[in-house]
Amino acid sequence: MRFIIVFCTVLLAASCNTSPSKKVKSTDSTSEVAVNDTVAVMTFDKVEHDFGTISEGDVVETTFTFTNTGSRDLLILNARGSCGCTVPDYPKNTPIAPGDSADVQVKFDSNNKPNNNNRTVTFTTNTANGREVIRIKTFVTPDPVKEKQREERRQAMLDRQNQNK
Repeated sequence: MRFIIVFCTVLLAASCNTSPSKKVKSTDSTSEVAVNDTVAVMTFDKVEHDFGTISEGDVVETTFTFTNTGSRDLLILNARGSCGCTVPDYPKNTPIAPGDSADVQVKFDSNNKPNNNNRTVTFTTNTANGREVIRIKTFVTPDPVKEKQREERRQAMLDRQNQNK
């Protein structure tokens, strides 16, 4: 029994001799280099676009340019907007060679989207992360006619709730 206690104490002391942080730093940097050397890397010219203030009903569009800064062909398997009002047009299943660039056009339809809007486009790719995200934002000035209709619907709902009480 005494032998087991002494053995465990010696083992514990020996394992504390090496710094875990040194192990993590050297392992992380080595694996990061290894990952970047063997996969595609999607690097955008910008990851966010601000349309500023637009009027409700406007359809606005911007272009995001990206470059494959990795060492393998980049494939975009899918691109999805965070809602139906945000539609990306992208090179689907088209290999982008290392060093080559391509464009993604993103359209935003502001119909029935008053006030602040923050939307994303998520790409499913063959990068290390597997997903890349870009963002658009805008302030949509409400259409007075539509705003009045929305207010009337809200008031009608409140009236129905009050009648049910």
